[in-house]
Amino acid sequence: MTALGVSLLRGAVTSPFKRAGGPGATLPTGREVLPAAPTAPAPLAAYRALCGFTDPENLPLTYPHVLGFPLAMRLMTRRSFPLPVLGLVHTWIEITAHRPPRPEDRLELTVYAAELTAHRRGTEVTVVTEARCAGETVWESRSGYLSRHAASGTPGGTADRSRGATVRAGASAAGTAPPDAPAAGAGLPAVAEWRLPGDLGRRYGAVSGDRNPIHLHPLTARLFGFPRHIAHGMWTVARCLAEAETGAGAGPGTGTGTGTGTGSTSTESGARDRGRIRSVRAEFKAPVLLPATVTYAAAADAFLLRGGDRVHLTGTLVRQR
Repeated sequence: MTALGVSLLRGAVTSPFKRAGGPGATLPTGREVLPAAPTAPAPLAAYRALCGFTDPENLPLTYPHVLGFPLAMRLMTRRSFPLPVLGLVHTWIEITAHRPPRPEDRLELTVYAAELTAHRRGTEVTVVTEARCAGETVWESRSGYLSRHAASGTPGGTADRSRGATVRAGASAAGTAPPDAPAAGAGLPAVAEWRLPGDLGRRYGAVSGDRNPIHLHPLTARLFGFPRHIAHGMWTVARCLAEAETGAGAGPGTGTGTGTGTGSTSTESGARDRGRIRSVRAEFKAPVLLPATVTYAAAADAFLLRGGDRVHLTGTLVRQR
């Protein structure tokens, strides 16, 4: 069993004994660290192909988050971590590349919990991942994970984050798919349409290591309250960023630009370089039930992913000047 698999199992065992929102909840002070090492080329190539990234010189903006996810799971399944990992909702992510990490860089990864914040739906924890090369911080991300519970007794704070797609270590009975998200940013023009196959979750799980059962098969997803299995939220972010970088409506694979479906259409005429993306903030609004047809819409520095009138993801980005 992989280290991530061990963490998922530990989370399933310890979650029933944790009560979110209890008085005096504190975060673990320690950090999870992965020693410096170059990026393995084969998993990176598979990730690029599945998400649609074409830059051969730099790591995809989202990839260090994938490398650090096993550390995040190890952190969130510690006995000292105050929230049950089962049912955590990944509500948002911010990523900044201070300089583009390269595959040959020996990246040291560090993950720690930064803060607990009261939320109108429960308690939210901010988890930080940092990548250093030769002692220099070259990349970092901050993610919000929501534990849903009655609002009383939550730690102090005034955050009011958007609801997200339940991802990572499964959902509890109370963590079923949220209702339709409001059509935030619905006025953005359509750029590309992607048809996502039923095995997308299994394929992304293979390249990312995140084999959460809610992403793998309809039967396993139903155990956690979903009518069908759902796409990984981080795949949706990565795919949107790959499109924003190149403007390529179609590319390698089976016609989608990601190898994830049977066809794609785009209002763009071919790929063109729009400038490297330095940072992004994305908010997860609603899960993508697989299989699905989704539309990527964008204008200036804003983007979203929607299926019909339902918005799954919204985001803003900053490009390298």
